Amino acid sequence: MRILVTGGAGFIGSHLVDKLMENEKNEVIVADNYFTGSKDNLRKWIGHPRFELIRHDVTEPLLVEVDQIYHLACPASPIFYKYNPVKTIKTNVIGTLNMLGLAKRVGARILLTSTSEVYGDPLVHPQPESYWGNVNPIGVRSCYDEGKRVAETLMFDYHRQHGIQIRIARIFNTYGPRMNIDDGRVVSNFIAQALRGEPLTVQLPGTQTRSFCYVSDMVDGLIRLMEGEHTGPINIGNPGEFTMLELAETVKELINSEVEIKKVDNTPDDPRQRKPDITKATELLGWEPKVKLRDGLPLMEEDFRQRLGVAKKN
Repeated sequence: MRILVTGGAGFIGSHLVDKLMENEKNEVIVADNYFTGSKDNLRKWIGHPRFELIRHDVTEPLLVEVDQIYHLACPASPIFYKYNPVKTIKTNVIGTLNMLGLAKRVGARILLTSTSEVYGDPLVHPQPESYWGNVNPIGVRSCYDEGKRVAETLMFDYHRQHGIQIRIARIFNTYGPRMNIDDGRVVSNFIAQALRGEPLTVQLPGTQTRSFCYVSDMVDGLIRLMEGEHTGPINIGNPGEFTMLELAETVKELINSEVEIKKVDNTPDDPRQRKPDITKATELLGWEPKVKLRDGLPLMEEDFRQRLGVAKKN
Protein backbone atom coordinates (compact mmCIF):
# COMPACT_ATOMS: atom_id res chain seq x y z
CA MET A 1 0.00 0.00 0.00
CA ARG A 2 1.19 3.51 -0.85
CA ILE A 3 -0.45 5.85 1.63
CA LEU A 4 -0.52 9.65 1.65
CA VAL A 5 -1.04 11.38 5.00
CA THR A 6 -1.71 15.12 4.75
CA GLY A 7 -0.93 16.87 8.01
CA GLY A 8 1.29 13.91 8.87
CA ALA A 9 3.75 16.06 10.84
CA GLY A 10 0.97 17.11 13.20
CA PHE A 11 -0.14 15.66 16.51
CA ILE A 12 -2.58 12.95 15.38
CA GLY A 13 -0.99 12.67 11.92
CA SER A 14 2.43 11.69 13.24
CA HIS A 15 0.98 9.01 15.53
CA LEU A 16 -0.97 7.67 12.53
CA VAL A 17 2.27 7.57 10.50
CA ASP A 18 3.97 5.61 13.32
CA LYS A 19 1.21 3.02 13.21
CA LEU A 20 1.11 2.76 9.40
CA MET A 21 4.91 2.39 9.23
CA GLU A 22 4.77 -0.60 11.60
CA ASN A 23 3.29 -2.58 8.69
CA GLU A 24 6.26 -3.45 6.47
CA LYS A 25 4.04 -3.62 3.38
CA ASN A 26 3.21 0.11 3.63
CA GLU A 27 4.98 3.00 1.97
CA VAL A 28 4.01 6.30 3.59
CA ILE A 29 4.19 9.75 2.05
CA VAL A 30 3.59 12.75 4.30
CA ALA A 31 2.57 16.17 2.95
CA ASP A 32 2.73 18.95 5.54
CA ASN A 33 3.45 22.69 5.46
CA TYR A 34 4.49 22.82 9.16
CA PHE A 35 1.94 25.57 9.95
CA THR A 36 1.09 23.74 13.18
CA GLY A 37 2.97 20.46 12.64
CA SER A 38 6.66 19.82 13.26
CA LYS A 39 9.29 17.78 11.45
CA ASP A 40 10.46 16.71 14.90
CA ASN A 41 7.34 14.53 15.26
CA LEU A 42 8.57 12.39 12.32
CA ARG A 43 12.28 12.37 13.09
CA LYS A 44 12.46 8.60 13.58
CA TRP A 45 11.25 7.96 10.01
CA ILE A 46 13.28 10.53 8.07
CA GLY A 47 15.65 8.60 5.81
CA HIS A 48 13.66 5.35 6.08
CA PRO A 49 13.32 3.67 2.65
CA ARG A 50 9.52 3.31 2.95
CA PHE A 51 8.98 6.89 4.08
CA GLU A 52 8.88 10.17 2.20
CA LEU A 53 8.29 13.68 3.54
CA ILE A 54 7.14 16.49 1.26
CA ARG A 55 6.86 20.11 2.38
CA HIS A 56 3.57 20.94 0.73
CA ASP A 57 0.53 23.11 1.33
CA VAL A 58 -2.67 21.23 0.44
CA THR A 59 -4.25 24.39 -0.94
CA GLU A 60 -1.92 23.75 -3.92
CA PRO A 61 -2.56 20.64 -6.07
CA LEU A 62 -0.36 17.58 -5.40
CA LEU A 63 0.50 14.85 -7.91
CA VAL A 64 1.44 11.52 -6.33
CA GLU A 65 0.48 7.91 -7.06
CA VAL A 66 -1.15 6.44 -3.94
CA ASP A 67 -3.75 3.84 -2.92
CA GLN A 68 -5.07 5.62 0.17
CA ILE A 69 -5.23 9.21 1.37
CA TYR A 70 -5.65 10.17 5.02
CA HIS A 71 -6.56 13.86 4.79
CA LEU A 72 -5.80 15.37 8.21
CA ALA A 73 -4.25 18.70 7.15
CA CYS A 74 -5.87 21.65 8.94
CA PRO A 75 -5.09 23.85 11.93
CA ALA A 76 -7.29 22.32 14.61
CA SER A 77 -6.83 24.50 17.66
CA PRO A 78 -8.69 27.78 18.27
CA ILE A 79 -5.47 29.78 18.74
CA PHE A 80 -4.19 28.75 15.31
CA TYR A 81 -7.41 28.97 13.38
CA LYS A 82 -8.40 32.32 14.87
CA TYR A 83 -4.92 33.64 14.11
CA ASN A 84 -5.50 32.93 10.42
CA PRO A 85 -9.19 32.20 9.74
CA VAL A 86 -8.93 32.65 5.96
CA LYS A 87 -6.07 30.15 5.79
CA THR A 88 -8.15 27.73 7.85
CA ILE A 89 -11.16 27.88 5.57
CA LYS A 90 -8.94 27.63 2.47
CA THR A 91 -7.30 24.52 3.91
CA ASN A 92 -10.67 22.95 4.65
CA VAL A 93 -12.31 23.77 1.33
CA ILE A 94 -9.59 24.07 -1.34
CA GLY A 95 -7.39 21.53 0.44
CA THR A 96 -10.18 18.95 0.49
CA LEU A 97 -11.06 19.72 -3.14
CA ASN A 98 -7.43 19.15 -4.16
CA MET A 99 -7.22 15.86 -2.27
CA LEU A 100 -10.52 14.68 -3.78
CA GLY A 101 -9.20 15.60 -7.23
CA LEU A 102 -6.11 13.51 -6.51
CA ALA A 103 -8.23 10.59 -5.26
CA LYS A 104 -10.31 10.79 -8.44
CA ARG A 105 -7.27 10.85 -10.75
CA VAL A 106 -5.43 7.93 -9.15
CA GLY A 107 -8.43 5.90 -7.89
CA ALA A 108 -7.46 6.21 -4.22
CA ARG A 109 -9.71 5.78 -1.22
CA ILE A 110 -9.79 8.97 0.87
CA LEU A 111 -10.51 9.48 4.57
CA LEU A 112 -11.35 12.96 5.89
CA THR A 113 -10.84 13.74 9.54
CA SER A 114 -13.85 15.92 10.23
CA THR A 115 -14.69 17.10 13.71
CA SER A 116 -17.23 17.17 16.50
CA GLU A 117 -17.27 20.92 15.78
CA VAL A 118 -19.71 20.18 12.91
CA TYR A 119 -22.29 19.74 15.70
CA GLY A 120 -21.62 23.30 16.94
CA ASP A 121 -23.12 23.99 20.36
CA PRO A 122 -25.30 20.88 20.33
CA LEU A 123 -28.96 20.84 21.38
CA VAL A 124 -28.86 17.02 21.42
CA HIS A 125 -26.80 15.06 23.95
CA PRO A 126 -24.83 12.87 23.34
CA GLN A 127 -24.35 13.64 19.62
CA PRO A 128 -25.22 10.90 17.10
CA GLU A 129 -24.03 11.14 13.47
CA SER A 130 -27.62 11.82 12.37
CA TYR A 131 -27.66 15.16 14.26
CA TRP A 132 -27.26 18.09 11.85
CA GLY A 133 -25.76 20.45 14.38
CA ASN A 134 -26.28 23.96 15.76
CA VAL A 135 -23.55 26.12 14.23
CA ASN A 136 -23.05 29.87 14.05
CA PRO A 137 -22.05 30.58 10.41
CA ILE A 138 -20.48 34.00 11.15
CA GLY A 139 -18.64 33.49 14.45
CA VAL A 140 -14.91 33.56 15.18
CA ARG A 141 -14.64 29.77 14.99
CA SER A 142 -16.89 29.36 11.94
CA CYS A 143 -13.86 29.11 9.63
CA TYR A 144 -13.19 25.73 11.25
CA ASP A 145 -16.75 24.49 11.96
CA GLU A 146 -18.25 25.52 8.62
CA GLY A 147 -15.02 24.67 6.78
CA LYS A 148 -15.26 21.07 7.97
CA ARG A 149 -18.99 20.96 7.17
CA VAL A 150 -18.24 22.03 3.58
CA ALA A 151 -15.40 19.47 3.43
CA GLU A 152 -17.91 16.73 4.35
CA THR A 153 -20.29 18.00 1.65
CA LEU A 154 -17.51 17.89 -0.94
CA MET A 155 -16.60 14.34 0.08
CA PHE A 156 -20.16 13.12 -0.43
CA ASP A 157 -20.61 15.04 -3.70
CA TYR A 158 -17.44 13.48 -5.15
CA HIS A 159 -18.63 10.09 -3.90
CA ARG A 160 -22.05 10.42 -5.51
CA GLN A 161 -20.94 12.16 -8.71
CA HIS A 162 -17.62 10.40 -9.40
CA GLY A 163 -17.87 7.16 -7.40
CA ILE A 164 -14.87 8.06 -5.19
CA GLN A 165 -14.41 5.74 -2.20
CA ILE A 166 -14.76 8.02 0.83
CA ARG A 167 -14.54 7.69 4.61
CA ILE A 168 -15.46 10.44 7.09
CA ALA A 169 -14.40 10.37 10.73
CA ARG A 170 -15.84 12.94 13.12
CA ILE A 171 -13.09 13.29 15.68
CA PHE A 172 -13.84 14.42 19.22
CA ASN A 173 -11.27 15.90 21.61
CA THR A 174 -8.02 13.96 21.48
CA TYR A 175 -4.97 14.26 23.72
CA GLY A 176 -1.54 12.70 24.11
CA PRO A 177 2.18 13.23 23.47
CA ARG A 178 3.21 15.70 20.73
CA MET A 179 0.29 18.06 21.25
CA ASN A 180 1.40 21.66 20.75
CA ILE A 181 2.22 22.95 24.22
CA ASP A 182 0.62 26.39 23.93
CA ASP A 183 -2.15 25.59 21.46
CA GLY A 184 -5.05 26.79 23.57
CA ARG A 185 -6.57 23.33 23.98
CA VAL A 186 -7.62 22.60 27.48
CA VAL A 187 -5.61 19.41 28.20
CA SER A 188 -2.32 20.84 26.94
CA ASN A 189 -3.01 24.14 28.74
CA PHE A 190 -3.64 22.46 32.09
CA ILE A 191 -0.64 20.12 31.87
CA ALA A 192 1.74 22.91 30.81
CA GLN A 193 0.41 25.19 33.56
CA ALA A 194 0.72 22.46 36.21
CA LEU A 195 4.31 21.69 35.17
CA ARG A 196 5.25 25.40 35.22
CA GLY A 197 3.58 25.84 38.61
CA GLU A 198 1.09 28.35 37.17
CA PRO A 199 -2.62 28.50 38.12
CA LEU A 200 -4.87 26.23 36.03
CA THR A 201 -7.13 28.61 34.11
CA VAL A 202 -10.65 27.22 33.86
CA GLN A 203 -12.91 29.19 31.52
CA LEU A 204 -16.22 30.21 33.08
CA PRO A 205 -18.53 28.67 34.11
CA GLY A 206 -16.36 25.54 34.50
CA THR A 207 -19.35 23.23 34.20
CA GLN A 208 -18.99 22.91 30.40
CA THR A 209 -18.04 19.35 29.46
CA ARG A 210 -15.65 17.65 27.03
CA SER A 211 -14.83 14.02 26.29
CA PHE A 212 -11.16 13.12 25.83
CA CYS A 213 -9.82 10.31 23.67
CA TYR A 214 -6.20 9.17 23.95
CA VAL A 215 -4.33 9.43 20.65
CA SER A 216 -3.55 5.70 20.28
CA ASP A 217 -7.27 4.90 20.49
CA MET A 218 -8.01 7.61 17.91
CA VAL A 219 -5.44 6.25 15.43
CA ASP A 220 -6.85 2.74 15.85
CA GLY A 221 -10.33 4.07 15.04
CA LEU A 222 -9.14 5.95 11.93
CA ILE A 223 -7.37 2.89 10.52
CA ARG A 224 -10.41 0.67 11.20
CA LEU A 225 -12.63 3.18 9.39
CA MET A 226 -10.28 3.37 6.38
CA GLU A 227 -9.98 -0.42 6.13
CA GLY A 228 -13.72 -1.05 6.67
CA GLU A 229 -16.66 -0.87 4.28
CA HIS A 230 -18.55 2.11 5.72
CA THR A 231 -18.37 5.65 4.35
CA GLY A 232 -19.36 7.25 7.63
CA PRO A 233 -19.60 9.83 8.95
CA ILE A 234 -18.65 7.96 12.11
CA ASN A 235 -17.95 9.57 15.48
CA ILE A 236 -14.60 8.61 16.95
CA GLY A 237 -14.06 9.77 20.50
CA ASN A 238 -14.25 8.73 24.10
CA PRO A 239 -17.72 9.06 25.67
CA GLY A 240 -16.25 9.55 29.16
CA GLU A 241 -17.47 13.08 29.92
CA PHE A 242 -15.74 15.53 32.28
CA THR A 243 -16.50 19.10 33.29
CA MET A 244 -13.57 21.50 32.93
CA LEU A 245 -13.36 21.82 36.72
CA GLU A 246 -13.16 18.02 37.07
CA LEU A 247 -10.39 17.92 34.48
CA ALA A 248 -8.48 20.67 36.30
CA GLU A 249 -8.85 18.82 39.62
CA THR A 250 -7.59 15.59 38.01
CA VAL A 251 -4.54 17.30 36.47
CA LYS A 252 -3.83 19.00 39.81
CA GLU A 253 -4.04 15.69 41.68
CA LEU A 254 -1.90 13.73 39.19
CA ILE A 255 0.72 16.32 38.26
CA ASN A 256 1.10 19.18 40.75
CA SER A 257 -1.08 19.30 43.86
CA GLU A 258 0.27 22.75 44.79
CA VAL A 259 -1.19 24.76 41.90
CA GLU A 260 -4.38 26.77 42.31
CA ILE A 261 -7.39 26.65 40.00
CA LYS A 262 -8.48 30.04 38.66
CA LYS A 263 -11.63 30.90 36.69
CA VAL A 264 -11.26 33.19 33.66
CA ASP A 265 -13.59 34.64 31.00
CA ASN A 266 -14.72 32.35 28.21
CA THR A 267 -14.30 32.63 24.43
CA PRO A 268 -17.45 33.16 22.32
CA ASP A 269 -19.34 30.18 20.85
CA ASP A 270 -17.67 27.76 23.27
CA PRO A 271 -19.90 24.64 23.25
CA ARG A 272 -21.46 23.85 26.62
CA GLN A 273 -21.21 20.11 26.25
CA ARG A 274 -19.54 17.54 24.04
CA LYS A 275 -19.96 13.80 24.18
CA PRO A 276 -19.89 11.39 21.25
CA ASP A 277 -22.49 8.71 20.68
CA ILE A 278 -20.12 5.95 19.51
CA THR A 279 -22.75 3.29 18.83
CA LYS A 280 -21.86 3.29 15.11
CA ALA A 281 -18.10 2.97 15.71
CA THR A 282 -18.70 0.07 18.10
CA GLU A 283 -21.19 -1.78 15.90
CA LEU A 284 -19.69 -1.11 12.44
CA LEU A 285 -15.96 -0.96 13.23
CA GLY A 286 -15.74 -3.03 16.42
CA TRP A 287 -13.99 0.00 17.96
CA GLU A 288 -14.11 1.45 21.42
CA PRO A 289 -11.58 3.50 23.38
CA LYS A 290 -9.38 1.57 25.82
CA VAL A 291 -7.25 4.24 27.55
CA LYS A 292 -8.85 6.00 30.52
CA LEU A 293 -8.10 9.68 31.18
CA ARG A 294 -6.27 8.85 34.43
CA ASP A 295 -3.95 6.50 32.51
CA GLY A 296 -3.43 8.76 29.50
CA LEU A 297 -2.60 12.00 31.32
CA PRO A 298 0.66 10.70 32.89
CA LEU A 299 1.86 9.52 29.43
CA MET A 300 1.33 13.05 28.13
CA GLU A 301 2.90 14.57 31.25
CA GLU A 302 6.14 12.67 30.58
CA ASP A 303 6.32 14.02 27.01
CA PHE A 304 5.60 17.59 28.17
CA ARG A 305 8.23 17.34 30.95
CA GLN A 306 10.90 16.49 28.40
CA ARG A 307 9.88 19.29 26.04
CA LEU A 308 9.53 21.91 28.79
CA GLY A 309 12.66 20.71 30.58
CA VAL A 310 10.87 20.24 33.91
CA ALA A 311 12.26 17.38 36.00
CA LYS A 312 9.98 15.29 38.20
CA LYS A 313 10.27 15.92 41.96
CA ASN A 314 10.74 12.74 43.95
